[in-house]
Amino acid sequence: MPHDTRRLTPIGTPCSAIYNLQSTIYNSDAPMLYLFYGPNELMRSEALAELCAQVPSDVADLNITRLEGRRLKLETLAAACEAMPFLAERRLVIVSDALKQSKAGKEREELRAYLERVPAWCDLIFIEREDVDRRSILFTHLKKVGTLREFQPLEGNELQRWLNERAQRRGVKLEASAARRLIELVGNDTRSLATELEKLATYVGHKGTIKPASVELLVEDGQEQNLFSFIDHLAARRLGPALQGAHALLADGQAPTYVLFMLARQVRILIGVQELSGQRMRPDAMAAELGQKPFVIRKAQEQARGFQAGELARIHARLLELDLATKTGRIQAETALELFVAEVCLV
Repeated sequence: MPHDTRRLTPIGTPCSAIYNLQSTIYNSDAPMLYLFYGPNELMRSEALAELCAQVPSDVADLNITRLEGRRLKLETLAAACEAMPFLAERRLVIVSDALKQSKAGKEREELRAYLERVPAWCDLIFIEREDVDRRSILFTHLKKVGTLREFQPLEGNELQRWLNERAQRRGVKLEASAARRLIELVGNDTRSLATELEKLATYVGHKGTIKPASVELLVEDGQEQNLFSFIDHLAARRLGPALQGAHALLADGQAPTYVLFMLARQVRILIGVQELSGQRMRPDAMAAELGQKPFVIRKAQEQARGFQAGELARIHARLLELDLATKTGRIQAETALELFVAEVCLV
């Protein structure tokens, strides 16, 4: 009996993060083979959870087996697949990164051959956290006889549509401008976006509306977090981690000149916090005075303790010198950033 070759609904259709696979998972007299692959971890996980939810919860532990592809042996896979379901119609075997970890040649040939012998009661699901080699014999075989689903990062209108659908299921309205701002702050990591959206939905309440002001109030800037981490390392004079932090800021896609600008801005915040802390001003009052979010001020208070009085002013002056040097072509901006880190950490 040939395998069922029906495919899942493509990403981008309504409610694309939720897959109702019940019609393909049960009442089948042949095993079901699946390949879920790609870097979109949340959507992969939700698709897998939809499959697992079809197994009765009270016997799920007895009928769902998870294996790691890095240590996978064919006899272990066969034993898991060939065990009879217990008080359930079907059995699920989930294998992570087997396509990536299996060795080309005999090992892959034997695994491909076994896929033709998987028992009819078993649903075998391969999960790959990254893109896969589409030329491999395992991929081509699964493409021919199984159900494949690729989970790539969402972009543009597709990402906004996904956010809107998720907000609707949560019982709230997400304004388009708020969705755009949320994406600007968080990026296209759907796991992080889902976490922030849940926080916003709780804040506005059922049938509430998420507006840009709510996003600004509650959502932390991912790049800002990298900057916080970098300043932490500077304050502790940890040269290696501080250099790594500088490179992480550059990896965010910002020009080195802009990173220098952000550093100078953050140092000015630290100077302001040091001065206002000396006046015994409360953090919420500091936030209002400096025009910053409360969590930025709380973090700045922690960081400012790592610098002596007057030190931040000298650091700020040095950043201005390096900024001018980069703009006049006397030094490359990336080199200036690394030089700044070394000067702060080694003094």
